[in-house]
Amino acid sequence: MVAALNWGLGHATRCIPIINALHLNGFEPVIASDGQALDLLKKEFPHSTHLELPSYSVQYSKKGKYLKWKMILDSPRIVRAIQKEKIITKKIIESYNIQGIISDSRLGVRSKKLKKNVFITHQLNVLSGNTTYLSSYLHQQYINKFEQCWVPDAQGEKNLSGVLGHLREKPENVTYIGPISRLEKRQIPEVYHYLVLLSGPEPQRSILESILLKELETAEVRILFVRGIISDESLNSPNTNIQIKNYLYGKSLQEAINCSKYIISRPGYTNLMDLAKLEKKAFFIPTPGQTEQEYLAKRLEKLRISPFCKQEAFDLSQLQKIEEYKGLSDFGNHVVFRDLFSFFESE
Repeated sequence: MVAALNWGLGHATRCIPIINALHLNGFEPVIASDGQALDLLKKEFPHSTHLELPSYSVQYSKKGKYLKWKMILDSPRIVRAIQKEKIITKKIIESYNIQGIISDSRLGVRSKKLKKNVFITHQLNVLSGNTTYLSSYLHQQYINKFEQCWVPDAQGEKNLSGVLGHLREKPENVTYIGPISRLEKRQIPEVYHYLVLLSGPEPQRSILESILLKELETAEVRILFVRGIISDESLNSPNTNIQIKNYLYGKSLQEAINCSKYIISRPGYTNLMDLAKLEKKAFFIPTPGQTEQEYLAKRLEKLRISPFCKQEAFDLSQLQKIEEYKGLSDFGNHVVFRDLFSFFESE
């Protein structure tokens, strides 16, 4: 059973190479999620079994400074969803003869009976301002209930997640599997000067979409604008240089990133893994109030890898900074899934 959190699309997209590898190594994955994450995985794996899990119903506040308090207020509902998740997981295990679990950040998808539970996260530390110690401690307690925790990053000093994915002492159940991406670097002609990749929960996704479309109205270069929504709704820009797509997946997304000179996106961790694999230069706009993205953006700027700005400060002139930075690079230490999957075959 492969279960992905529906919090933006990043958790689902980074499960794609894992599900592909399971198929290639003779396993039969049952896919579980909810909302747009489940819709995406259905499109990527139309012939697999898909099951719906309870929604955490994550929504961001319109003002970033209130995000932390909104998450605190929403926490009882999230806890109830996790409890429902545990009940449904037990039923799924019995109905589908599940032999092992890979849970990407779904805290309730675990089985004491199986003892073959893997948790995927890049956040061993959960940054939350003055409550970071508490949020990190609670998250680590959940992680410790899983037999294995796979961190999609490198263990050494050269890494993507920084303090998020690295503790002073590595827990026994943690394995660093290297950054994972379903994309491959291709040498193809440049088609777009900018590729906009939107993602994340509402209403902040829509707020950034409006800001970017307004600021890019006067751009005189070719732009591909990917909204990051699974929908048939159409949207057009008065600027004929801008081509708008609701969503790209699989080979279409790979080609779009490869044929674009610069990327504009949130510094979500899955985005970083994809852009590092394709060795792209990017400009990042963190989700207001999301401490993790703010940390990653500041870290990349400090390392002279990519510039960023706050959402409310964005204008077209900010993009001129990109060329001054070296861009993301591929670490080269890619995961050997066959070795990881031996966990499910052991006694």
